[in-house]
Amino acid sequence: MKYDIKLKNETDIKHLRESGKLLARALKATAEEVKPGVTTKYLNDFFHDFVVKGGGEPAFLNYQPFGADYPYPGAICISVNDEVVHGIGGDYVLKEGDIIGLDGGVKLKGLITDSAITVPVGKVSDEDAELLRVTQEAMMAGIRAAICGNYVNDISKAIEKAIPKKYGIVKILSGHGVGYKVHEEPYVPNFDDGVKGPKLVPGLVLAIEPMVNLGTDEVVLTNDGYTFVTEDGKKSAHFEHTILITEDKPEIITIQ
Repeated sequence: MKYDIKLKNETDIKHLRESGKLLARALKATAEEVKPGVTTKYLNDFFHDFVVKGGGEPAFLNYQPFGADYPYPGAICISVNDEVVHGIGGDYVLKEGDIIGLDGGVKLKGLITDSAITVPVGKVSDEDAELLRVTQEAMMAGIRAAICGNYVNDISKAIEKAIPKKYGIVKILSGHGVGYKVHEEPYVPNFDDGVKGPKLVPGLVLAIEPMVNLGTDEVVLTNDGYTFVTEDGKKSAHFEHTILITEDKPEIITIQ
């Protein structure tokens, strides 16, 4: 199978690092605003203003992915509890015990980075805290497998192996290439789909992003056309980093 992969050059990588640092700062600052009583619209607006003040653009704002009926209206995807990904900030007021996914993108000097964290709202249950830990570790396991000379499927296998069987791994959504666009080839499944995929080579930039549910792996697209929720109403977590494949170990781009 032929893949339409666009490797990044040295100038691109320099700009990606700048974009990634701004995104990391924006996500960290937004996460610090998460507390009971805060609306998801407030978090959306906070992220937007932070990115713009930093010289970047929220990459998801007005982005219209293939199949969508209208452009995404938010600056950041905000997904609470059973919302898996792509939630839209609005009037919902956070309460103690919620978990909230913050999935942001930054465009800076023409280059796009993508990263996500899921954070607790106040004190959460041990079950929810473990879900967050497992999902973040699955992302890191995938990143550790992203070694030059390996294949995309090695990342997928590593992610699946890191997730205990009692959890549901979302299969219809995946990681992906990123950089010139929000979504580029190749796609990076979070489970072993039996497809070797392309070889990992220097200059390849990927967004690694497992989405893990407390219950079933099945998800449903809501009426807003963007928000996916778990079919059984149980909570979901999502973590993501943009990484660069190098001759040595993978470099995480979306860190300060």
